[in-house]
Amino acid sequence: MKAQNLHDWRLTPEQAKKLQQELAGMVCAVNKTGDVRLVAGVDISAPDATGLAQAAVVVLAYPELTLVESKVVKKQVTFPYVPGLLSFREAPLVIAACEELKHDPDLIIVDGQGIAHPRRFGIASHLGLLWDKPTIGCAKSRLCGQHKPPPLEAGSCAELLDSGELIGAVLRTRAGAQPLYVSIGHKVELKAAISWVLKCCRGQRLPEPTRLAHLAASDKLDVPKPVETGVRQIELSIWN
Repeated sequence: MKAQNLHDWRLTPEQAKKLQQELAGMVCAVNKTGDVRLVAGVDISAPDATGLAQAAVVVLAYPELTLVESKVVKKQVTFPYVPGLLSFREAPLVIAACEELKHDPDLIIVDGQGIAHPRRFGIASHLGLLWDKPTIGCAKSRLCGQHKPPPLEAGSCAELLDSGELIGAVLRTRAGAQPLYVSIGHKVELKAAISWVLKCCRGQRLPEPTRLAHLAASDKLDVPKPVETGVRQIELSIWN
């Protein structure tokens, strides 16, 4: 899976922020997922003492959610840690891992923000634009915005608002568990993004694509046993 060469990665933090503002206008919030047969998840480990980090991508068959392929690359992180500029630090490694894939996913769930970002251009949106593919931001923590706590039932969610603008959803994927922050990455609308995250859950807090990608990036991924077609899906309880 090749990424487009839209810009130079050798940028200062100020140049990176300006580029985010420019590229945010290119994000598509219209649902273009189409017929999804392969769903990918991407994640990256924290850099070690030498600055090396591992990026992982897993590709799962849908709706079975069985593992089709996984790739891991280990490379040097070259961009400094700056809140809001995660994609400039992590995306080059994720792209390198995805270039090793033999299968071309139809949808990618990213462990990070989409438009739920101060400049509406988190790593999920950045990667979606570079790949020109539908992507969903599914983060474990909030970067910006305010929200009410969603009900404790699985499938419940609350609006994530920033200065009155709807930028994402706070989604409870498992009863009583901490919610996830779901937002548009690229070529998907918010309700579809929420629905896809829930359809990719298998009783865990994290959807299976990013859960397995996290394990792969940590060298802890075991090939899962085959499961029956027709995965149990959580009923969506979205706001009115």
